[in-house]
Amino acid sequence: MSQPAQQQEVPGVQSEMRPVPDCGEESYKGSGKLTDKVAVITGGDSGIGRAVAIAYAREGADVLISYLSEDSDAKDTQGYVEQAGRRAVLIKGDVADPQHCRDIIQTAVDELGGVDILVSNAAFQMTHDSLEEISDEEWDRTIDTNISAMFHLCKAAIPHMKEGSSIIGSSSVNSDMPNPTLAPYAATKAAIANLCASLAQMLGEKGIRVNSVAPGPIWTPLIPATMPAEKVEKFGENTPLGRPGQPKELAPVYVLLASDDGSYISGARVAVTGGKPVL
Repeated sequence: MSQPAQQQEVPGVQSEMRPVPDCGEESYKGSGKLTDKVAVITGGDSGIGRAVAIAYAREGADVLISYLSEDSDAKDTQGYVEQAGRRAVLIKGDVADPQHCRDIIQTAVDELGGVDILVSNAAFQMTHDSLEEISDEEWDRTIDTNISAMFHLCKAAIPHMKEGSSIIGSSSVNSDMPNPTLAPYAATKAAIANLCASLAQMLGEKGIRVNSVAPGPIWTPLIPATMPAEKVEKFGENTPLGRPGQPKELAPVYVLLASDDGSYISGARVAVTGGKPVL
């Protein structure tokens, strides 16, 4: 697969991408692996988050979809969850705000009855060729959105989680193969993997499992919104499989880590990279 050169304003809108990412809208088939669970997904409006929301709903979970500002994308994802016969709650706002993270969890408790699965997936990145190009504000935004938000979400969610619950962080192939043009983003993705490994050990006695997923180049709105058009055109070509991944190709891993099928998987970082090794 190749994609034409294109750019959007941050945070990007899925419906305006060419080709439109495949989040499993027409293909994912559930089998009851998450029946009556409650899942919180940040960045759940599009891309990987949408694919996970669709899969979780078709596996039987109710879903809270946290998103920044992409109302049309979020409503589309809500529609897919409801078509699966599950409840979908939308909450709009910036996870870089600690209080908003706490509000997300409280909304899940109040409106859906608890939190069984937390997927910390919302992310921000920008492309730069030198450190001097990165403003203090951009550095802080990247840290606050990608890793501090996960801390605040976990801290708020854990008191509501019971044995068998699951926390999943969206890391990246950049966690140990950092792209120099994505230095702040890569640093946060390494931190996510590390935090998940720490929490897995900390929360094991509570029966709460914690893992991270390390995607490679996945075709999501983050790409045309944060990369130059000429890099978008070649995005994913440098993988052994020679193409970017589609969001739907991540969803089964997130289902595994959230379900009883993954009952002895904790502290792992699962690579979905098109052949690039994650050590």
